[in-house]
Amino acid sequence: MALRITFISLLVASTGLFAQTPPPPTLKSVLLEQLRTTHNVKDWFVPIDSAIAGLTPAQANWTDGKGNHSVAQLTSHLIFWDERTLQQFKGETPLKYDGNNDETFAPVDDKTWPATVKKIDEVMTQWEQAVQAADEAKLATWYSTIAHIGTHNAYHIGQILYVLKLQGVWDSSKGVK
Repeated sequence: MALRITFISLLVASTGLFAQTPPPPTLKSVLLEQLRTTHNVKDWFVPIDSAIAGLTPAQANWTDGKGNHSVAQLTSHLIFWDERTLQQFKGETPLKYDGNNDETFAPVDDKTWPATVKKIDEVMTQWEQAVQAADEAKLATWYSTIAHIGTHNAYHIGQILYVLKLQGVWDSSKGVK
């Protein structure tokens, strides 16, 4: 009888382990998911780290000759806006902006491309850390801006993939075929 009670107790306890549901999403968890899926977590689309990994400076600077931006320019643009908005979020003096968005699409050269790749990773990591550390009150006032950062990042990452496909250097094993 004792063995039977022990068996039933174990069965009931183990059933609870499998039936657990994840906690409901929070504002913080949703914002972090948006930031991470454009940074380094593969999900519905290719994150920036996969999109630009292993590109040579020549590939990063390639354009179609029709006035469209290069991968390097798009990456520089994301760095500018992500970093500037992060500075505002932290209460710091933001990067100077004179209202000319074209200037945020800064070109890079053979020497600065590796630093650009490193910088986008650093800025996106800092955003994730800042959101993780923020309280709900701050997130409640910043949620729209942070959500738009994720959308803005995804938009330009899509452009990056398109440029790489036009160039013929996109490796479809990284995500999008």
